[in-house]
Amino acid sequence: MKDLLAKRGIQLTKSMGQNFLHDQNQLQRIVAAAGLSKDDKVLEVGPGLGPLTELLLANAGEVLAIEKDARLAEFLKDRFALPISEERLHMFHADALDYLQNEKRDWRGWKLVANLPYSVASPILVELACGARAPKKIVVTLQLEVARRLMAGTDDDDYGILTLLVQLDYEPRECFRIPRGCFFPEPDVDSACVVLDQRAQPLLPENLRASFAKIVKRAFSQRRKMMIKLLKADWPEEKLTKAFAELRISPRERAEKSSLEQLARLAQFLK
Repeated sequence: MKDLLAKRGIQLTKSMGQNFLHDQNQLQRIVAAAGLSKDDKVLEVGPGLGPLTELLLANAGEVLAIEKDARLAEFLKDRFALPISEERLHMFHADALDYLQNEKRDWRGWKLVANLPYSVASPILVELACGARAPKKIVVTLQLEVARRLMAGTDDDDYGILTLLVQLDYEPRECFRIPRGCFFPEPDVDSACVVLDQRAQPLLPENLRASFAKIVKRAFSQRRKMMIKLLKADWPEEKLTKAFAELRISPRERAEKSSLEQLARLAQFLK
């Protein structure tokens, strides 16, 4: 990687979260976790110099890669240049979050397999995972702290807004740690790869998602406060009291003690 960067005169910038995974064992492990076949279409965010892209092209039918750094996007086009008749890599030079927000593409049937830039990993996941157009499987490498939030259960220290927004539609299946020495440049923290499978049946219909997100964000705005007190900012006390009684949630309950299923039912009741 150092040689490739030097040859192209590319200096990496910390602000873009450019820490490239180079360990072949870890890369193979990620691809294996994705369970790819030639029928699969894969979205990759932040391909960098393309070590994961190479394996994705070898195992999947089609890859759409989004790279923010124009120099790396150009390098990838040269590296994976194929005849038009065989073109299976679609390369976009763009800010991934902007692209996902503005290009309302249907990702159903796709798999997201990526080493996500640390600085935008959470918003990218929320943008992709929430809604009817979400991919069927997510296999992403990200900061260990974020991975713990995605895998968290009720009353875990890491259980919170990100946990619930993503787990509403996805079930966490697997998580394995990737040491910082597997990256270049070496980051200050360890990473982990998380495997998420889309739920066979959604916990909420599309028209209740906004209400669920509003409840979760309000309830976790002050973690140590009783949830019902926080929710009074958006719903009448009488309605909340009735909902909590119906759902057998203690009026003294804090959000971190409430399960995903309880919060989903609360969204239904309050609507």
